[in-house]
Amino acid sequence: MVLMDYMRAKAILDKYAIHSVPSKYVSSSEDAAAFAGKDNIALKLLSEKELHKSKAGLVKLNLSGEKQIRAAYAELKRKGKSIRQYKIIAQKMAEPGVEAIIGGNTDPQFGKVLLLGLGGIYVEAFKDTQLRLCPITKSDALAMIGGLRSKDILTSNGKSTDMLVSLLMKVSKLLMSNPGIKELDLNPVILRSGSYDAVDLRVLV
Repeated sequence: MVLMDYMRAKAILDKYAIHSVPSKYVSSSEDAAAFAGKDNIALKLLSEKELHKSKAGLVKLNLSGEKQIRAAYAELKRKGKSIRQYKIIAQKMAEPGVEAIIGGNTDPQFGKVLLLGLGGIYVEAFKDTQLRLCPITKSDALAMIGGLRSKDILTSNGKSTDMLVSLLMKVSKLLMSNPGIKELDLNPVILRSGSYDAVDLRVLV
């Protein structure tokens, strides 16, 4: 399997109205600072060789101002010398919220499978996830949410249930409509009361 280019994957999310943070490949610190404007940004080094960006120190968060952005960009460029094939992407920082994971996989026997769970560093720690075969219905989505121990956290005590149901159904439709996609990871998806942002995404084809 091959890792899909990040911006191509983002374009697919856009097609299905799945909101992700504004992102842009940058080729210089000046380019990154111009993209940032008055907002805080993250800089990430993307490479097929380094899938665990945070552990490898390839993610710089909450950057603001030309000086801070320039220093972070220079550090990523230094680390990139040993990786060779890479791109640096700038992303607007998402507003705080609860981290969820929404994933898709392809079972050899049953086909596309959708996953929902508490995201970020908590995925492995709590193993609080739900799986369903695609395509899912609204009832399936509600059952996935209801089956989580963390359901009240993820839905802001029910206020964001409809939003999360809609998001799950959009991801299910994306998976069913794109048979070439074998794996999909949206982790984290930052959930807030009434809004969300997919912050990091990984698509294997």
